[in-house]
Amino acid sequence: MDFGLVLQNIPPVWQVIDYARRAEIAGFDNVWCFDSHLLWQESNVIFSQMLSQTHRITVGPMVTNPITRDPTVTASTFATLNTMFGNRTAIGIGRGDSAVRVLNGAPAKVAELAAAVTDIRHLANGGTVARGDTTIRLPWAPGSRVPVYVAAYGPKMLELAGRLGDGVILQIGDPHVVRWAIGRVRSAATAADRDPDSLQYIVAAPAYTGADRQHQLEQCRWFGAMVGNHVADIVSRYGTGSDVPPELTDYIAGRTSYDYNRHGAAGNPSADFVPDEIVARFCVLGEPADHIAKLQELQALGATQFAVYLQHDGKEQTLLDYQEKIIPVINPRGDTRT
Repeated sequence: MDFGLVLQNIPPVWQVIDYARRAEIAGFDNVWCFDSHLLWQESNVIFSQMLSQTHRITVGPMVTNPITRDPTVTASTFATLNTMFGNRTAIGIGRGDSAVRVLNGAPAKVAELAAAVTDIRHLANGGTVARGDTTIRLPWAPGSRVPVYVAAYGPKMLELAGRLGDGVILQIGDPHVVRWAIGRVRSAATAADRDPDSLQYIVAAPAYTGADRQHQLEQCRWFGAMVGNHVADIVSRYGTGSDVPPELTDYIAGRTSYDYNRHGAAGNPSADFVPDEIVARFCVLGEPADHIAKLQELQALGATQFAVYLQHDGKEQTLLDYQEKIIPVINPRGDTRT
């Protein structure tokens, strides 16, 4: 299983870049950043510095969108980074949440996102795209290769990920939901004559190590509210009687509003409706042994990467525990001689 680290671009930016350096040393494979250009500093600028100060990690947004980022600009940005630093980028893309809603906009339609995924995958990987009677390409980056992963919760988005993406980003650590979602993606890939085993299944959730479970619950409650933004859209589209797991939808009954000024932040007052049970299911909490057990369960369900949201007051110990106690158990190096 690969490991990723998800960061917010909160000033000072040198600290964000330092976390990328430390993540590489700790054994992480990916460093992801929120892409919300008004709430935080510009991620695409920061990626360049992350790549210049590391050696092997892959960087990218978790997640961008086709509303505030034109797909051709996104393709050009990551193809440029690839020509500068080797093919060490990945793109997570969804319909749009905070970056769009802060501007009072609406998320992209599924068809609009599908077109964006197709165009970005072609352009950023040395291919061509039709624009009316014109064909466009990036002639200066024929060797660029960047995977495009679709962030999804609902059935149509999961189907899109299996049909068109290089994989899926599931921003939730609940095994019940992960099992259902991966099954949806794999079925869609098979129906599209694609090999479902060729796709990546990235699970992203807050992880906090330590003994004080109640404190961890309070620090990570924001995540349930963030997921609730997307779940509310699913409920409005499908209702509560669909095959969407109740583990994903039932808890938002007490949701009223959401303050994007505190988006992704511990102590977000908009998260008061999220019960402890949901926080525990959606996140990975407890001592390192608890993390190992849950990660092994997610891996058995098909997860190929676990990406740690590091938005709480236990960053240092959690990062150290993943380096020394968790990643080496999930991915043992083995002995020199056997």
